[in-house]
Amino acid sequence: MFPKKVKYRKWHVMRKNPSKIGIASRGTTVAFGSFGLKATSFFRIRSEQIEAARKVISREVGKNGKVWIRIFPDMPYTQKPAEVKLGKGKGDLQGYCVPVKPGRVMFEVDGVTEAVAREALRKGGTKLPVTSTVVSRDFIA
Repeated sequence: MFPKKVKYRKWHVMRKNPSKIGIASRGTTVAFGSFGLKATSFFRIRSEQIEAARKVISREVGKNGKVWIRIFPDMPYTQKPAEVKLGKGKGDLQGYCVPVKPGRVMFEVDGVTEAVAREALRKGGTKLPVTSTVVSRDFIA
């Protein structure tokens, strides 16, 4: 997953201190499915990690279940090659990521039983660098 077109190829480095980032104000409720995977910590999730989680969740819910991905990686991240001295500009583009704040619903599932949905989202959450919890439409933790 990556954007078709971006206005700026390289972004400024965003702040990393979680105490200054706060909590999510958008995408905090289960909107499409019956169960969701909600982040409980801050982290930047790369597009490869989102795809790995999507594959695991899709495999678990099978053909009857439907999966929604509520995050999209549109922030480019760069990296300098190994053993290169400082200076000489910013590193090359490596891929895209999305900064996820605590409270953000990242994946949603519908069309399967509660046990299947919870197990699928739990397995998908192990592929992501954030700590997460499974929430339902009825009760949002």
